Amino acid sequence: MGMKTKIALGAVVGIAVIGALSANAGDGDAKSDNRTSASAGEKTGGASEAKPADDKPSEDKAEKKASQAEQFKAFVQKNGTSKEKDAVSHVTKVQGADEQNDILDAADVYTDFTGGIMGEGTGPAKLIASAFADWKDSENGLVTIYDADGELLGNGQF
Repeated sequence: MGMKTKIALGAVVGIAVIGALSANAGDGDAKSDNRTSASAGEKTGGASEAKPADDKPSEDKAEKKASQAEQFKAFVQKNGTSKEKDAVSHVTKVQGADEQNDILDAADVYTDFTGGIMGEGTGPAKLIASAFADWKDSENGLVTIYDADGELLGNGQF
């Protein structure tokens, strides 16, 4: 057989396998949909009682996700030097600090500095990166500091 024939045969077999799996998965979904709707109906009575207890953890998670910058600022206010506190006061947004896997962690810190790498924020960016490394710890993390226009100011490992 030629190479093109092998590729075409492999594609046909792959499509057939995917089709068979999706056909079987569709049957299982229909059964579990019936079970899910019945169990959802049974749980509606208890849901009103458990609602206040469920609201607190979801509010805490929402606050934690929405305020990474505030958490970072609070940490630096408590543990940082006066120069770090001044530099971190310019932080407007932090992304990627809450999701770490120690394989390739990347966090972005946005500030209100202007001028890019040649502007006034280059020195404070090093302090922000250093403070971030004190706040979060990863075996292979990289924090990148940006100015108000999204231009790179600096980076550092954490």
